[in-house]
Amino acid sequence: MKSIDISWRTYLLPNIHNEGWRFVGIFAAVTALLAILWEPLGWIGLVLTIWCYYFFRDPERVTPQIDNVVVSPADGIVQMIAKVKAPEELKMGNQEFTRVSVFMSVFNVHVNRAPAEGKITQSVYVPGKFLNATLDKASKDNERQLLAMKTKSGKDICFVQIAGLVARRIVCDAAVGQEYKAGERFGMIRFGSRLDVYLPEGVEPQVVLGQTMVAGESIIANLESNAPAMTGAAS
Repeated sequence: MKSIDISWRTYLLPNIHNEGWRFVGIFAAVTALLAILWEPLGWIGLVLTIWCYYFFRDPERVTPQIDNVVVSPADGIVQMIAKVKAPEELKMGNQEFTRVSVFMSVFNVHVNRAPAEGKITQSVYVPGKFLNATLDKASKDNERQLLAMKTKSGKDICFVQIAGLVARRIVCDAAVGQEYKAGERFGMIRFGSRLDVYLPEGVEPQVVLGQTMVAGESIIANLESNAPAMTGAAS
């Protein structure tokens, strides 16, 4: 069995996503300039540089080894659960899905992970606005990246990266025909945003509003389970 690295480096110098190095460099350069102009500004810049580094952190995750599992694609809070149609851009007809929305604050890990095992069948980028990602209309009005997947169980799901009020860049490495295991990295969003997962009809979410989710680890549902939807809200 592999050992887990619990050294000081894991906590103080975690691995970061490749997208982050450019931003950390920019923050560090501006910090150096501010320190030359006025030392207190340099200290403020240093704090912001450290925050930037931690924003792009990319920790390892342990995905449950359960067949047909759907896991959270993002760290954050379950902000909405609703019965809806699939995004019209994916042309998936009138079948009903249950949309589970996970909101990421600027303090969450922003690396996104595949919610299930399967093959990407559609990838559609939609330009749009940068409204607050907690708003329901953000799923139709905001800039977003839509992905449809044929899961290993044969069921169709879709998941959507949605830019938010602060976010200005969606990074998506997934392409049509690409296969993923549940929990594998497929992209990220800068800075603060939302991920929607659309569960097919007959599959009920096993999460509640307000629940804290961990990308690649927290179970949203099982595609082959008949369990009823959970009720209530996290306290």
